[in-house]
Amino acid sequence: MRMQRLFGQRLRYLRRRAGLTQEQLAEAVCLSPVSISNIERGIYAPAFRRLYDLAKALRVDVHELFVFGE
Repeated sequence: MRMQRLFGQRLRYLRRRAGLTQEQLAEAVCLSPVSISNIERGIYAPAFRRLYDLAKALRVDVHELFVFGE
């Protein structure tokens, strides 16, 4: 569960840094805004196949989604 929470916090940070709303990110990766919200709150983890889509939409490498030190 802790990993999901850390991932969600990182996703929120990267999304905000990219200047995207949850709705914009959701549209870019074909998810609902509720799904993005649930991921950011650590309720759900994204499917493995979605990692590339998220990274592409945020203009980062996939590994940057897992840098939890910032």
